[in-house]
Amino acid sequence: MNSPAHKKRTTTAALLSATLLGTLVTGCGGDASAGDATHVTVTVGYQSKTINTVTAGTLLRSLGYFERELKAQGKRDGITYEVEWQDYATGAPITAQMTAGKIDIGSMGDFPLLINAARGKQLNRPTRLVSVTGYNLRGALNTVVTAPQSKLGSLKDLKGRTVSTSVGSAADGTLVRALQEAGLDPDEDIRKLNQQPSVGASALQAGSADALSQFVAWPGLLAFQGRAKALYDGAELNLPTFHGVTVRKDFAEQRPKVLDAFLAAQIDATRYLNDHPVQAAEKVAEATGLPPEAVYLYNGSGGIATFDPAVRPELVAALKKDVPVLRSAKLVGDVDVDSFVDDSAIKRVYGSEYAEHLAATPDPSRSEVWLKGEDRTRAFDSPFALLEFVAGHKDQVRAAYVPDATTGTRWYADKAVWVRDGKELSPFVTASAARAYAQAHPGARTVSYSAALEQAS
Repeated sequence: MNSPAHKKRTTTAALLSATLLGTLVTGCGGDASAGDATHVTVTVGYQSKTINTVTAGTLLRSLGYFERELKAQGKRDGITYEVEWQDYATGAPITAQMTAGKIDIGSMGDFPLLINAARGKQLNRPTRLVSVTGYNLRGALNTVVTAPQSKLGSLKDLKGRTVSTSVGSAADGTLVRALQEAGLDPDEDIRKLNQQPSVGASALQAGSADALSQFVAWPGLLAFQGRAKALYDGAELNLPTFHGVTVRKDFAEQRPKVLDAFLAAQIDATRYLNDHPVQAAEKVAEATGLPPEAVYLYNGSGGIATFDPAVRPELVAALKKDVPVLRSAKLVGDVDVDSFVDDSAIKRVYGSEYAEHLAATPDPSRSEVWLKGEDRTRAFDSPFALLEFVAGHKDQVRAAYVPDATTGTRWYADKAVWVRDGKELSPFVTASAARAYAQAHPGARTVSYSAALEQAS
C-alpha cells in the first residue's frame, strides 16, 4: 500500500496462554484493574486464525510490540503493565467478554462489530471502533465454497440445499446479500446451519452441508488443502468488508495511554507486515498452524487483504449498509454507527500522517510465485507471464497466485478456473465467473490448469 513510513520499533514477544471459548477472566481486565495504581493487566481478545486481524492479534502478539510499548509507558508512569491474550474462533465471545467487563480491547469483522456496538449499548457497556486491521474494498474477504467434486455451479443451485455459516458474521452477511442478488430468499430457499468455521468445514467434508460461507482464512485454507472449491467470490458484491479494533469506552477513558500504546503497536505491526510480507506470513503460520501459503494468499503483498489502521470513510459507509441486514435477521435493532466509530485515538497516534493514510490507494493484486527455499516472492506483469515461469519451474514452485480477471481477487493459480481466448489466458476464482466471461467472448472456452501451462510453455 502506498503509505508513509513509520519509525520501526523492535520488540520481544511475551508469550501468555489463551483461554478456551467462553472462559471468564478473573483478576484482570478493565474492572479488576481500573483502580489499581501499581499494576494493570490489559486483556486483549483476538481471533488467531481470522488472519485479517493479525496486526491487532496473532502477528502483534508474536512480535511483542504491545508489551514493549507498555513497558516504556510503565517507566514513565510507574505502573507495571501485563498483557493477557485471549484467543477465540469468532467475534461473538469477544463481545460477550467485553460486555462482562472481562476484555478491554478486541478485534472482529464488520458484522460482529455492529453486534458489539448494539450489545454494548444494550448492556450499558458501550464500546467504540477505534481502528481497522485489514480490509478489501470489494468484499473478497468472504467466500462461498463447495466440495471439490460438487456439481453446484452457481449460487442459484443452492436452492433447497444446506449451507453452513456463522450467523451474525461478515460471511453470513455476504451469503445473505449474494443469495438475494441471485433471486433467492436467504430464509426460505436454503437450510442454514449456524456453525463455527471449523465445524462447518467438517460438515462440508462429511456431506452434511452442501456449501460453506466463511471469512478469511477458511475458504483459502480449504481450497489450498484440496477440500473445497470456490462457488462465489465475495468481491462480486463490490461492497467493502473489513475487520477492526473495538475497545470498551470506559477503559479507553480510564486508560487512554494504554489505548495509544496498543494503536502505536498496531501501526508498527502493520508496517512490519507490509515491509516483510513473507516473513509475516511465516510468523502467523507458526502461531496458528495454518499453511504459510494460505496466509500469504490473504496477507501477502497485493493480497486479498489490505492492512492499515486508518478508519476509511468507505468502510464506515459500508458499516452503515450492514445495519439493515443484521436488523432484518433480528440480530440488532438500530445502531448509531457514527457514535460507535471513534478515530480520535488513531488519528492522535498517527499525527499529521493520518490524512495521507485515508487517501492512500490499495495496491492492486498481482501475479506472484513463491519458490521453495526462498524468503521472497517473484512478481509478474500478467498471469500468462506467471504461467510461462511456472511451466519451466514446476518442481520448484511452492505456491503461485493470480488475480481474478474481473474482480481482481487473488487466488491460487492451480485452483483458478482458466479461460483461453485466442492467445490470452485469463484466471477466475469461480467457474460461474469463467463461464460468464466465456459467453461474452465468442470463441473463448474454459481449460484446465495443465492445459493453460502447456499453452504458456
